[in-house]
Order: sequence, then structure tokens, then C-alpha cells
Amino acid sequence: MKVSLATHGGLAAAVNLARPPEALDTDSLSETAAAELVRLVAAAASAPTLDEPGRARDAMSYTITVEEEGGRRTVLKQSDASMTPAFAALLAWLRQHVDQR
Repeated sequence: MKVSLATHGGLAAAVNLARPPEALDTDSLSETAAAELVRLVAAAASAPTLDEPGRARDAMSYTITVEEEGGRRTVLKQSDASMTPAFAALLAWLRQHVDQR
């Protein structure tokens, strides 16, 4: 499974436009880390999305794309203005592990 994270908006919107999405492949992770990533993706994908109350000025938005073996692709999109706890946990995990590479 390959998981990529793209960040949009915020105060650094122009900088983020030029950056490619950050990606992790479960094949490059330890067995424990890969299992945790699979669990977090499943939780974020199954959590009901919050009603977005409107646009927040300078809010960041995030797109997490999950590509599974067999070609199945799941795209999760949320923002700082309305983010589920499950999506926030996945986002934090991805940021931590992408920074370790």
C-alpha cells in the first residue's frame, strides 16, 4: 500500500503548490509501523466526515491518497476547519514518519 499526503492552502500556499506530495510505501516500513498505518487509514476512511462550517481564513487542507494492491484508490480530503479525530491521527502519523525518512 502506498499513501501520499498533499498539503494545500494556508499562509504558505504558493510554496505548497510547487511541492510534490509526500509518500510512504508500507513495503519500506517495519511490520509494526505498516500495521499501524493500515489501521489509521481504515479508521479515517470509515469515520463520518464533519459538516464543514465554511471556509476558515488561511486554513490548510489535506489530501491523503491511498493506493492499495489491486489498483483500489481511496482519496481522503479534510481541512483544518473541519477535521475528524481519525483523520487528524492519520495526518499526525504521516507527518511524523515522512519526517523520519
